[in-house]
Amino acid sequence: MLIDSHCHLDYLQRDGDIDEVVARAGRAGVGAMVTICTKMSEFPIVLEIAERYPNVFCSVGVHPHEAGEEGQETPDRLIELAQHPKVVGIGETGLDYYYEHSPREQQQISFRAHITAARETGLPLIVHARDADDDTVAILQDEYSKGAYPAVIHCFTAGPELAQASLDMGFYISLAGVVTFKNAESLRDTVRQVPLERLLVETDSPYLAPVPKRGKKNEPAFVVHTAEKLSEIKEVSNDLLIETTTANFKTLFSRAGAALDEPGFDAAS
Repeated sequence: MLIDSHCHLDYLQRDGDIDEVVARAGRAGVGAMVTICTKMSEFPIVLEIAERYPNVFCSVGVHPHEAGEEGQETPDRLIELAQHPKVVGIGETGLDYYYEHSPREQQQISFRAHITAARETGLPLIVHARDADDDTVAILQDEYSKGAYPAVIHCFTAGPELAQASLDMGFYISLAGVVTFKNAESLRDTVRQVPLERLLVETDSPYLAPVPKRGKKNEPAFVVHTAEKLSEIKEVSNDLLIETTTANFKTLFSRAGAALDEPGFDAAS
């Protein structure tokens, strides 16, 4: 089965019936998904969706766009909420200097609080990085020097420097629909250098629908197209790509992996 490691089901819920969204994902072979928190104030909504479906998990965190209003100065609240068994990751967090929706200093403070929470809980850090590669690497490395923590660079669109720095710290790299875009050859060149054993797939839905679904609202079922493109890039069979990225997911998101591997687990129940 495929796993959509990063989607926003709460956004899709606002626009319609997510029962059918989840059902379509299952029919497409997507056996599980992680719905991502972007605001602490909306965590209850995200958690309720995860609790509603046995094969949906969630994260807790504050997107860098929201760091000005909801950024965390300490890890305490993140650690507290992460005790729920449906919470499998910390974030998404990180730095976004493209839109400048939040002051950079507040983004950096909140980013470090999330890293501490990941280190303390053992749950993977879910990193958003846009037009901030140098500062992202600097903070990740500085915090890593204080103690190791698991992490994934989600919706990776950066260059080889961020990729290599992340791999050197044992992190994973997750690819979304961008890797299928016609103008993304430089990204594909970087992905060719990333070991298959460090890759995940995601949709980041409802954004960034992959080819051949460009222009449509993205949803977890569409991760199959990203996986197909990634198998082409890595020159492996689609079956091996699915098997490996799912194993990678279960290793990194170990709480979700343990639940999925429980005897008698039924994603459709």
